[in-house]
Amino acid sequence: MSTKPKLVISSGAGISAESGVSTFRDAGGLWENYPVMDVCSADGFARNPALVHQFYNERRKALLGCKPNAAHKGLVELEKWYDVYVITQNVDDLHERAGSSKILHLHGELMKVRSTRDDTHIYTLDEEHLETSPETRDKYGDPVRPHIVFFQEAVPNIERAIEWTEQADIFAVIGTSLAVYPAAGLLNYVRPGVPVYYIDPRPAPVPGNVHVISDPATVGVAKLIELLRPHEM
Repeated sequence: MSTKPKLVISSGAGISAESGVSTFRDAGGLWENYPVMDVCSADGFARNPALVHQFYNERRKALLGCKPNAAHKGLVELEKWYDVYVITQNVDDLHERAGSSKILHLHGELMKVRSTRDDTHIYTLDEEHLETSPETRDKYGDPVRPHIVFFQEAVPNIERAIEWTEQADIFAVIGTSLAVYPAAGLLNYVRPGVPVYYIDPRPAPVPGNVHVISDPATVGVAKLIELLRPHEM
């Protein structure tokens, strides 16, 4: 068992925006170019799976040109002093590529697909095999779909995210509008008295006991490191 304090991070699109990953909700974001319910909903996938496959093929190609930024890497640095758990709403793999050791994806993973007939059959794509289509089959002969939690679908990892949050000795929210549920509700599961930090250049209203850092993720995480770094006497 780790004796380090447990630092739980809830990250959103803002932590990856500085890496060049297109966000959905901001001005100029992906939802202005695609009707969201066409490409990110269970109904949309049932209605036009080819469009949904194409959309995520494009997202994967774009992700290849992105690298983890100083905010992703800063969370890895915090592992020197803390048992760091990252709960992310992001579907990119930048936390993994930065080297974080404990990551929970609430909304799925862009670089994975899964069987439409058995959701335990999950496959990781590589640079040579980024594209899928309604004709793509897995080794069992079953069609595949993006390993993404669509609108109208349950968030299967939310229970584990709540458990991690309830166990936090410190909780930090980075780069999220706090508008997407159930992820936004995690704040409600932080134990009383646990320090909470919120990093976002345009922070949403939060309770007065939350320490707000109104900066982009790279700047905000650097400040968080300074605040949380053990200072020797």
